[in-house]
Amino acid sequence: MEILLLLETSPVFFIIAAGTSGLVVGSFLNVVIHRLPIIMDRAWTSECREHLGETIPETAEQARFNLLTPASRCPHCNHRISALENIPVISYLFLKGRCTECGTAISPRYPTVELATALLSIITALHFGYSLQTVAALGFTWALIPLFLIDFDHQILPDSITLPLLWAGLFLGLFNVFIDSQSSLIGAMAGYLSLWSIFHLFKLVTGKEGMGYGDFKLLAAIGAWVGWQALPVVILFSSVVGAGIGILLIVLKGRDHTQPMPFGPFLAAAGWMTLLWGNDIIQLYLQ
Repeated sequence: MEILLLLETSPVFFIIAAGTSGLVVGSFLNVVIHRLPIIMDRAWTSECREHLGETIPETAEQARFNLLTPASRCPHCNHRISALENIPVISYLFLKGRCTECGTAISPRYPTVELATALLSIITALHFGYSLQTVAALGFTWALIPLFLIDFDHQILPDSITLPLLWAGLFLGLFNVFIDSQSSLIGAMAGYLSLWSIFHLFKLVTGKEGMGYGDFKLLAAIGAWVGWQALPVVILFSSVVGAGIGILLIVLKGRDHTQPMPFGPFLAAAGWMTLLWGNDIIQLYLQ
């Protein structure tokens, strides 16, 4: 109770708590971003083999590979990462970005994800203040980060994240945490059907698939959180962010403009911005 009182009365402690929580969660999200696509790939492979009648026994290592086990290891020398080597950001700086055993460089993405999660958590907490909305919005933020990076890397949006996000948004609508239940339900339906319609219209005209079904589910989840009224803002934001990042990749990295680009990361970024500032943008437009 004293901690809750301190969070409510001390803005400095509130910000520190939000940032620290973001760092810790960001460290776990690194595991999710790395392991979840592997887990999904192994599950799909197993299902395909079972469908074909192949019986290949699962190894002990594969059986216990999940988001919690085994412990993190260096991918080059298999050195087990100790607790002291796994402190968010601090360990990376102390180790100078290298494995203690083999000296191989550690990807800077790990501390970047941790810092980004902490920063977004602080912004979210400052925006909503000491409230139930902050707790819910932090969960929304933390779910979007792995969706952003997994889709960017692998062009997949895991149902294990998007569907719970959808149900959570609908559940919160029952208690008017962000929006009422009617807006939440219609937002989920409109979000899914809007991209579903665009997908089939594009396929009918061009004979090609312009996006994946995961994008439909993600926009449905976002619609459940922000309501149908804010969906045009989400689409506008995602288009602007996508165009900006696409141009930067072409100019700075020489990316082929014909190469497909996932839409999920831009939806995730737009959904987060809309949850925080969507109402302000709509009111500004109406005025």
